[in-house]
Amino acid sequence: MSDDVETITFTIESENGDEDDVTLPAGLVELVAEGGQSPTETVGDIALLSFASRAHHIVHHGEEADAELEAQEARVMDLFEERFGVTFGEATGHQH
Repeated sequence: MSDDVETITFTIESENGDEDDVTLPAGLVELVAEGGQSPTETVGDIALLSFASRAHHIVHHGEEADAELEAQEARVMDLFEERFGVTFGEATGHQH
């Protein structure tokens, strides 16, 4: 049954040329899209949300974080706010 589900593949490429593909169910990408978002914008949003969430968890709910890790978390939160126009806390309702 799952083989009957249509998929869509995205290629991720870094500035130094590293590349990877990720394949997702197309309907799931459409489901989480907001407004007229393209599938690519949707995957980009989810990627940034995921990194922000993981960084927040590691720094605020994990073991002791050092200054470098805290700086990385602060930077991803700045990038999150730039992209979404709200803070991570405002978007998720999870504030400290």
